Formats: sequence, C-alpha cells, structure tokens
Amino acid sequence: MANGIDPSASMAALFGARVRRLRKAAGLTQAELGVLAHVVSTRITQIERASGAKPTLELARALDAALGAEDLLVELWPYVYREAFPDWSRRFMEYSERAVAIREYAAHVVPGLLQTEDYARAVLRVGRTLGGQEQLEERVSLRLGRQERLTTHDRPELWVVLDEAVLRRPIGGQVVMREQLARLLATAPESHITVQVLPFDQGEHDVMGGSLTLLTMPDGSEIAYTEGAHYGQLIEDPDEVRRFALTYDRLRAAALPPLMSLDMIRSVMEDNHRGAKVPSRSERRRLAQEQLQQSGRRQLRGGGRRVPGRRPRP
Repeated sequence: MANGIDPSASMAALFGARVRRLRKAAGLTQAELGVLAHVVSTRITQIERASGAKPTLELARALDAALGAEDLLVELWPYVYREAFPDWSRRFMEYSERAVAIREYAAHVVPGLLQTEDYARAVLRVGRTLGGQEQLEERVSLRLGRQERLTTHDRPELWVVLDEAVLRRPIGGQVVMREQLARLLATAPESHITVQVLPFDQGEHDVMGGSLTLLTMPDGSEIAYTEGAHYGQLIEDPDEVRRFALTYDRLRAAALPPLMSLDMIRSVMEDNHRGAKVPSRSERRRLAQEQLQQSGRRQLRGGGRRVPGRRPRP
C-alpha cells in the first residue's frame, strides 16, 4: 500500500501508486517531477493520492516520458479515464472491445465507430460532463482510437441501422455533415460493415426514444445496451436480450436494403450540397420585399383593383 492509498481501490489509485513508485525509483521529488511534466507539484500529489481531477492523456504521456515508464502509464490511462463514466457505461465499453459482432440502431447520431473526426468533435462538444477543450480532444482521440479495431484481423462484424433523422440533422454544419455522409458511403466495399437506413415513412417503432446496440461475444452469448440522451442501460438477462434482438430484427426488416440505403445517403448528401447554395436569410428577406413591391405596383397599374399575379415559384 503506497502512502496509505490502496492501489486496488480504483484504477486512479493504481495509476497514482505506479507514478509514486516510478518517481521514487528515479530519485525525484514531487516538485522535480512536476517540473519535468510541466505541472505544479500539488498536481503530482493529487495523482499519487488519487484525489482531485483525473490525469489527462497529455499528462500521462508527459509522466511516462519523464519517468521512462515505457508507455506503462499511457496504457493504464484509458482505464482511469473510464472511471469518470457510470459503471454500466464502462462495462459496455469493455464488452464492445471484445465483441465479435455489433448490431446497432442509431436514432440521433452516426455511431461512434463510423464517425469522422470533425463529426465526433461536434457531437462530443455538447456533452454535459465535458470539462473543457483538452478533455474534448481526449474524448475525440479515444473515439477515433476505438475505430482502429475495424481494421484489425479480429475485427467485428458491424451492422448499423440509421434512422433517417441521423442523415437529415446537419451536425457540425453542412461541410462536416457532407464529409460524414461520404464516410458512410465509403463503407460500401467493406464486407464486414453493413449500413441500412430506416426511412421516416416506416412510422413508429419500439426504439423511437433512443438507440439500441446488441453485442455478440466470443462465446456466442449476447448483450443488449439501450441509450438515451443522458442515460444508458446494459441488459444481460438472456430473455430480455432475446426480446431486444427481435426488436432489432424488425427494425432491420423495415429499413431499406443496403444498396437502396446507400442511394438514399448519396441523395441526402447531394441535397445538402445544393442546400449550401440556398440564399441566406437576409437575401431571402430582400427578395420577399422586392416581390411585395412588385405586387403593389401591379395593383396600382390595375386602377386600385386587385390584379392576380403569377404565383412565385417556391
């Protein structure tokens, strides 16, 4: 037990114990290590005691370099970071990293595994738990890092059903959204990735309030995870998971086939591109005023009688 802190109490405590042991082995004081890592000595004290704010990824890298830890602290950091999330969220992330198949219905945003960097940054920027720009960049980096698993030899099968609303909501603006839609189209040649779109005209369904993910583990067991704006629920009971799996199969059956889905994504992307050329609000206001003035002149020419003008094209 280092300095009265039990390393088994939490990942933050284990991280702090490792920093303290490495610092002492290097013959450094907390103040000296702080200078090398570009932080005040009290920050080193907080880390070693697992108190205060959790270390950032940048600080973990600086400590690793200063102590010659050969990436030990950097490798520990993601587990420390996850402790900022509720237990069910951490467990879901752990299951996801081992899953051999991932089936996901997304109601509001593109799933993290398929997000572009700018889209991810726009999504994560609105998080209620966000502590600042540095934390935002760390979360973006972690999200992009998890995407690397889709390129490994043991990559999971990924099947995604997107609500049409996901395509229509211009998260991050038109340019960011266009790049994100292009990223979805780029999955077409990937045999292990399937994307479908659930169009609006399919009406109501069982998962309208949030998103649903089903994970298939290496032993064949399945886990379900439902998520709303500010909550999540991990479901491991086999009977409940089967019910969610049936719900997902219904969504998949109601969605457009993969090729038609890609056509719809392409169509929305092209519409967004054209939409970028739509006149601004001030320009539309000016055009409307001109039309009203022209209408008034037509009425005057008619001797005060209302002269029906040609209806302006929308």
